[in-house]
Amino acid sequence: MLDPKKKVKIIEKYRTHGSDTGSPQVQIALLTEEIKDLTKHLKDHKKDFSSRRGLLKKVSERRRLLKYLEREDQKAWKTITEDLKLK
Repeated sequence: MLDPKKKVKIIEKYRTHGSDTGSPQVQIALLTEEIKDLTKHLKDHKKDFSSRRGLLKKVSERRRLLKYLEREDQKAWKTITEDLKLK
């Protein structure tokens, strides 16, 4: 779970307009941060299989959003992948 202050910073950085909280760019950035946190957690707690399942769901959701963004807005996709250092 992300800290609310951290979440607000991410939303402000990646939003497309003033009241944007749900654009693909924002969702991808939030999911990336959650994936990083879960990865750190799973390095310490190797047998936490429910968190591992949640991590896999988040990774697949991010992949789905990236495919959508690549299909709809190539420029935004390139920007977000370079900024977040994604493949």
